[in-house]
Amino acid sequence: TLPESPDKYVADRMRLHRFSALPIELSHALEVFRLPSIHQDPFDRLLIAQSQLEDLPILSGNSKIGRYQVEVIW
Repeated sequence: TLPESPDKYVADRMRLHRFSALPIELSHALEVFRLPSIHQDPFDRLLIAQSQLEDLPILSGNSKIGRYQVEVIW
């Protein structure tokens, strides 16, 4: 349960921590098909592709993500 509506909560936290949204680009979607079949969750695979192409770490507790060539912050 969040202390306020999700749209307000997320927007406030993004502003507070100086996060910016990473849009999904066509290159990200196409990169998904080049990934090895270690993990089958389509959303996680998209995050992995974005991480690789944008050279950004992923915040996750999913051990399968760590089997890809990405920096994972646990």
